[in-house]
Amino acid sequence: MKEVAIITGASGGIGYEIALLFAEKKIDILIVARNEKKLENIKSAIEQQYNISVFCVATDLATSDGFVDINHCVNTNNLSVNYLVNNAGFGDYGFFTERSMEKYSEMLGLNIISLTELTYYYAKQMIKNGKGRILNVASTAGIQPDPYFAVYGASKAYVISLTEAIHKEFENTGVTATVLSPGATKTKFMERADMSDAKLYESGVMSAKKVAQVGFDGMMRGSLHVIPGFKNKLLAFFSSIMPSSKLRLNIAAKVMGRNDQ
Repeated sequence: MKEVAIITGASGGIGYEIALLFAEKKIDILIVARNEKKLENIKSAIEQQYNISVFCVATDLATSDGFVDINHCVNTNNLSVNYLVNNAGFGDYGFFTERSMEKYSEMLGLNIISLTELTYYYAKQMIKNGKGRILNVASTAGIQPDPYFAVYGASKAYVISLTEAIHKEFENTGVTATVLSPGATKTKFMERADMSDAKLYESGVMSAKKVAQVGFDGMMRGSLHVIPGFKNKLLAFFSSIMPSSKLRLNIAAKVMGRNDQ
């Protein structure tokens, strides 16, 4: 069986940069995103430059078809999944009741249900094989409640909690689970989340390449929680010593607030 790394949300941003890091290590990859044309272009470029096999699955992971489509590719090509990177996800920024419930449902399907399903099934196979690495991409938004980003932050808090728990459960199995919690990152995430006027993105935005490297290295070490950037580490520290405090929420509201307020 051919060993591969699955990377979701691989058509751009952090997912694309992680795919390149696997390619540099000569590890075959299975890349997942909704845009088939982008995936095929990435496949062609990576195979030509790195001389590895690239498999593409164009699917919407927010639906129940996502896992089915990925697993069909895995089984059809007789692949063994040694690495899983759950990077796909999106946010929606604004006053809680002024945003779309339909979009919230889609977000939770992608950020939570799909991630859990992929982790469950491929972790089971990894444990059977006695080896494997899982990287779940969360966010600093999951470290504390986030006014104006409430549902996204809550979804990423789930990702952090799940990964921390299974990291402990997987001890002595040969499989590790790592959670990556980046802060503001230069990707198309901001555009999709309608965050063009969020104060958080005024300065200190990290490159997707740098964030990907931190996450990739942490996964390969089998680390539990990796947070790129000094400011983000400070945020995580102060969140841990001020759990659910009014002061902490007020600070978060100012950081996440709109520039026109």
